[in-house]
Amino acid sequence: MNRDADSKLSRGVRRVALAIVASSSVAAPVLYAKPVNNLVLVPPAQLPELARQSGEALFLHRTLDGRTLLYVEHDQGARLAILDVTDPSRIKDRGSVPLEPNGPFDFVSSLGDRAALVRFRHGNAHAVLDLHNDRVPTLRSIQGLTFQGHIMPLGADGFTVSAQTDAEASATRDYQVVDTANLQALKRVFDVSQVRAEISNSDSGTTFLLTESGLYLIRRPAAESSQWLREQQDAPN
Repeated sequence: MNRDADSKLSRGVRRVALAIVASSSVAAPVLYAKPVNNLVLVPPAQLPELARQSGEALFLHRTLDGRTLLYVEHDQGARLAILDVTDPSRIKDRGSVPLEPNGPFDFVSSLGDRAALVRFRHGNAHAVLDLHNDRVPTLRSIQGLTFQGHIMPLGADGFTVSAQTDAEASATRDYQVVDTANLQALKRVFDVSQVRAEISNSDSGTTFLLTESGLYLIRRPAAESSQWLREQQDAPN
């Protein structure tokens, strides 16, 4: 009985400690970016050099060892920048790799844990981005593929392509980011202009906006703390 009681008390103390740490991390001042209510907009100037350049498209990749990498297409598809965004408060530069100069492309979907399907904008040809070495990804052409229509991924096993070509628009869009923490005083918070691509990380709650002037992050500190709590509670004792 005493052993069970001690075990329950230990678990309870651990939960309280986690809650205190989590609440402290939310309340602590954010030195890396400017906080506004429950959202934090991080401009390119506060990110590593690779995030300050204009790009074409974005792709998020969760590695087998638990990291989250953001790939940013640069130089009209000739280079791929790699950023470690596992911790949104500490974005890390992981370098860039050259790609075959086939022109700009868009990411279509992931193909399991080790690849992504891309479509070139000129000619609508497809290729596969091989991520077995996530620090040195490579583009691999698909021999014999002639259809250029709708894509249907088949998990990690492949995909189907229809014969009908989809019409795609390449125009940029302007965004307004609104904080709804106080529903009694809704107001516009940020303007982000000429967004070329966007992608969100559901684990950390971070949204990435790619613009002509570089990469913007929309952080949600409360969601980041919730993710940290889940990871701590799931960690082996």
